[in-house]
Amino acid sequence: MQRRSPVVSMLAWLAATLLLTGAAAAQRAAPERVANVDIELILAVDISGSIDPDEARLQRDGYARAIADPAVVKAIRSGVHGRIAVSYFEWADAMTQGSLVEWMLISDQASAEAVARRLLEHPIRTARRTSISGAIQYAIPIFGSGEYRGVRRVLDISGDGPNNDGPRVDLVRDQALAAGIVINGLPIMNGRVNTWGFPVLEDLDLYYEGCVIGGPGSFVVVAESFDTFFEAVRRKLILEIASAPHVPPAWQQGGPVIRTQSGSRYARGCDIGERQSNEFWRRRFDQ
Repeated sequence: MQRRSPVVSMLAWLAATLLLTGAAAAQRAAPERVANVDIELILAVDISGSIDPDEARLQRDGYARAIADPAVVKAIRSGVHGRIAVSYFEWADAMTQGSLVEWMLISDQASAEAVARRLLEHPIRTARRTSISGAIQYAIPIFGSGEYRGVRRVLDISGDGPNNDGPRVDLVRDQALAAGIVINGLPIMNGRVNTWGFPVLEDLDLYYEGCVIGGPGSFVVVAESFDTFFEAVRRKLILEIASAPHVPPAWQQGGPVIRTQSGSRYARGCDIGERQSNEFWRRRFDQ
């Protein structure tokens, strides 16, 4: 038998050592991928100029209370894996988005309350203009960026006005749908003129249905005011999280839920917010 020289043996040992070291380093660098969550759920919350600090606080508190609500936790536990991953960010114009929670696991009451506490740790802020399209663009790469992999990917958008900044919302929505993301909506129909005198879109629920939401099983839940925001959020979370057999009948029917229709369109056009904005500022400059 031909014996290898000491030099060849040493080189082989070094090569094997480098290979194992590199593999170990790569394994440490790459986060563990866990596929056993029922949903990767991103909550995207409007803090644009039409929402004052008190209303922003009501929104934040509403989400914190709803996430930690026992009925929502029960819905989470009803899933195949019994847990979901949640991320939460707030948005305004096309360049203003800020994450408050980055992929936290909810599997029981204690973990739900931990997410709620994390939300309430952050200061309240608001900003100008409304870019739902910017929020969707911001959310798309967040999916799959954490250590969890969900059976479904759901983007949950709440807001009190139509898109008026950034790309047209329906075009960006279609990009998200092509990536396998379901978008649900929670329009806030408070009906009041905002601080800046910007016009209100009276049929915001229909706008959300035709221009914002999409994907299998997508829906809209309407919050009739900021004061009723918590109950609307709780209802929406249960509907989108729970497996159908475990959703109480009272939550499956009645109430302000609008299911999408195939090919449904918004009659006034998905650029209504941009047109309202242009007209508003034209009149201001003409005065």
